Amino acid sequence: MAEIGRNVRRAAGELATANPDQKTRALMGAAAVINARRAEILAANARDMEAAQTKGISTAFLDRLKLTDARIDAIVEGLRTIAELADPVGQVIAEWDRPNGLHIKRVRTPLGVIGVIFESRPNVTADAGALCLKSGNAVILRGGSDSFHSSRAIVECLWDGLHLAGLNTDCIQLVPTTDRAAVGEMLKGLDGNIDVIVPRGGKTLVARVQAEARVPVFAHLEGIVHVFIDKTADLDMAINVTLNAKMRRTGVCGAAETLLVHQDVIRTHLKPIINALIAKGCEIRGDETVTRLIAEARPATEQDWHTEYEDAIISVKIVDDVDAAIAHIGKYSSHHTEAIITEDPASVEKFFNRIDSAILLHNASTQFADGGEFGFGGEIGIATGKMHARGPVGVEQLTSFNYRITGNGQTRP
Repeated sequence: MAEIGRNVRRAAGELATANPDQKTRALMGAAAVINARRAEILAANARDMEAAQTKGISTAFLDRLKLTDARIDAIVEGLRTIAELADPVGQVIAEWDRPNGLHIKRVRTPLGVIGVIFESRPNVTADAGALCLKSGNAVILRGGSDSFHSSRAIVECLWDGLHLAGLNTDCIQLVPTTDRAAVGEMLKGLDGNIDVIVPRGGKTLVARVQAEARVPVFAHLEGIVHVFIDKTADLDMAINVTLNAKMRRTGVCGAAETLLVHQDVIRTHLKPIINALIAKGCEIRGDETVTRLIAEARPATEQDWHTEYEDAIISVKIVDDVDAAIAHIGKYSSHHTEAIITEDPASVEKFFNRIDSAILLHNASTQFADGGEFGFGGEIGIATGKMHARGPVGVEQLTSFNYRITGNGQTRP
């Protein structure tokens, strides 16, 4: 691990000044290699899937681990999209002149070396490697043991892309062991060779990283995501958006976990929305009103409002108004993503201004909480903190800046 740290630091210095065209060629080349080697990648993923099934892993976990032709298509498209993004390194964020004649620029610079610790999603290998490369950062990838073969197959394609573009392959490192001690070494910073850690995984992993890391962390601990159906919500929209927010993929961090329904639309909206969820196999855990009106609903406990299910389960609560919805979200939210379904601009303004979450949506599914859907090409993770990066972490969020000042001999009196 110490040698990996030294090698990646050297490579980061080279990458920080790499020609933007080289980085673009590397990413386009990697996309082509992944496309050409999909059979090998799917075979590696099949090994991981077989081992995971033998362990009795949950359905949601298996869904995150599984690669298909369609998901490889998405990886290829993501790499190409990132390749085509404007290179952030060297961008002038702002510039101004001072009365004394000094000209000041604020310019984007790479962070340096990013450590990414993730669990079951093999696509994170491609997303993280590509985003770090485009933003001029070297990266150390430590995937979970369950996705070890899939990640290795993908990162070998990234190395081929780097080689084709004449870039140092050491700028993308994959930890070559499943030993958990490697994570501990990364959290210590590898003798100062890691600048930022990004965890992608479950609550246990993220909590450990946040507790033990000796370098800055971009992360979210949980995705306790809410959808609020306001009294002016269009019924068809409310059904479709809620169904997608919960059931499109139940294991992603943008999946809805709690549904809040305005009391004025109990008779018109509650049953149609809940029936649509039940028809798709979703378990309902409701408050007293919901369990009285919906025969299939189980009583929700206090713990349910705190729970990220990552499964086909949703907790449902009736609220008096938008203020009550905001109060509930303020108490239980993990500050990840929240949505309001309404035709009332005043409700939207109140919801957006008073809820302190990284991503807020109006009349749209919470499953859009994704860097690719934001036009970032992908994301290295979603951050719910307030320092530096917030929301999907893409190429711009993986840069810092410095000030570049030009004078003509000025001295300070």
